[in-house]
Amino acid sequence: MFHAQKISYKQTDSFAQIIIDYVEENEALKPFFSFETNIKGIQNAIQKKQRQPVNRTALVSVLNKQYASIAKASEVQNNIDLLQSSNTFTVCTAHQPNLLTGQLYFIYKILHAIRLAHHLNAQLTAYKFVPLYYMGSEDADLAELNHFTVDGKKYEWNTDQKGAVGRMFVDTKLISLVDELAQQIGVQPFGNELIQIVQQAYTLGETIQSATFDLVHALFGRMGLVVLIADAPELKQQMIHVFEDDLFEETPSKIVETSCNELSKLYKVQAQPRAINLFYLKDNIRERIERSGNNWFVLNTEISFNAEELKSELYEHPERFSPNVILRGLFQETILPNIGFIGGGGELAYWLQLKGLFDYYKINFPVLVLRNSFLIVDEHSHKKWEKLHLSVSDLFSTENELINKIVKQSSSKISLKEEIEKAEHLFTGISKHATDVDTTLSAHVAALKTRWLKNLQALEKKMLRAEKRKYLDQQKQIKSVKQQLFPKAGLQERSENFISYYAKSGKRFIDVLYQHTLAIEQEFTILTCNTRSGMD
Repeated sequence: MFHAQKISYKQTDSFAQIIIDYVEENEALKPFFSFETNIKGIQNAIQKKQRQPVNRTALVSVLNKQYASIAKASEVQNNIDLLQSSNTFTVCTAHQPNLLTGQLYFIYKILHAIRLAHHLNAQLTAYKFVPLYYMGSEDADLAELNHFTVDGKKYEWNTDQKGAVGRMFVDTKLISLVDELAQQIGVQPFGNELIQIVQQAYTLGETIQSATFDLVHALFGRMGLVVLIADAPELKQQMIHVFEDDLFEETPSKIVETSCNELSKLYKVQAQPRAINLFYLKDNIRERIERSGNNWFVLNTEISFNAEELKSELYEHPERFSPNVILRGLFQETILPNIGFIGGGGELAYWLQLKGLFDYYKINFPVLVLRNSFLIVDEHSHKKWEKLHLSVSDLFSTENELINKIVKQSSSKISLKEEIEKAEHLFTGISKHATDVDTTLSAHVAALKTRWLKNLQALEKKMLRAEKRKYLDQQKQIKSVKQQLFPKAGLQERSENFISYYAKSGKRFIDVLYQHTLAIEQEFTILTCNTRSGMD
């Protein structure tokens, strides 16, 4: 059984100030988003989205084509059909096709979208809400996407393929990587079940985007999650006017630059716009487009266009133009009937730079929801922690803070609080006596008092260090638990993959996470295992 405890994001000391301020509804950020993160904000977003034309026919057509080769869960097909209706909206999260989902937060984002959609279906019954995973398959940063870590062991796919990662193919090296993984997790209760799911998705010659599509569907299709690969001509067609504006007028960069300048007065901005915010995407090429005079060049290639050629290429092949981080969100919200976007801290930080862009192109800016975060505390670590008489919320304190707390709880010998208070009282009397003789002596007495108190505080610190040397075992226990739960001194969710947890508990792992996933409350969740029965 798992016990869930909620703490504020601020308590974790793991999120940027801009995200803490957003969650805490800081007034300074209100010009940079449209709707508050609550039911009223959702309702307002719906009313505004209803006034924005969305090509639902094209969206449903693309989805049906993408699902044609796999057996759709009835929940998924029902949700795709619902998207034809004008009173149906999506709750969306987006992520690149990381190898075997990459880090744990990939799973958390998707579950959050599912939970929020289900929550809104129960709360706002006049509408329907569909959870949707928008796959950022056009990302070309292979070094960011080609690895995953299982129980501390890193698996890395080394390939010479170039271009958008989603368009790369599963090769023998990747198959060997999956075989190696099977050796590690095959001994676990659900290890072979999971390997079979992975092997069915990552078949030789399959594209990475298709493999990710199949894997995500296998894990979440039963919950009604719809997966969309936006790399489709019918969808890119809807962005031609924006792409043209970017290529020839450089309008988006001017708009976002203004927002960045305003936001940078308060925070460090997350993303900087370029003059042109599009990549050229063809075959194994995804490279930036740059302009020089009356010609446009695709970096690191021999490809170039004059104005007439570029416009012709855009209108005939819009699928060959890929938006960067500045335009991707606008593309997403153009093609989807979306009212809520689930994103991580970094994502929300750059979305807060983009509202002016949405306003200019008359595209609805969604309700921004910080994705759920979890810390999963295994039974072994939990028992160690309990023996130290520390609370689970203490997990986010530094090792030094924790050992100091233990020492102070265990020993009263090291505190000079009473003596310091007596010294302060003594100097109060001395000061009064001295100033009765000569008022100019008050400054001298104050200096003496400061020096004495400083020396007493220094002595107390030396006594604490001496006492701490008696607690070497506790220090080792703290270090051990912290290293287990915070790999590389960072959040667990940013390092570990879901595989080790699923291999031990099967679908139950997904179900337990969903059970404790928040809809709109915006808090950090610590999940503590209390029994040897794992996730049961």
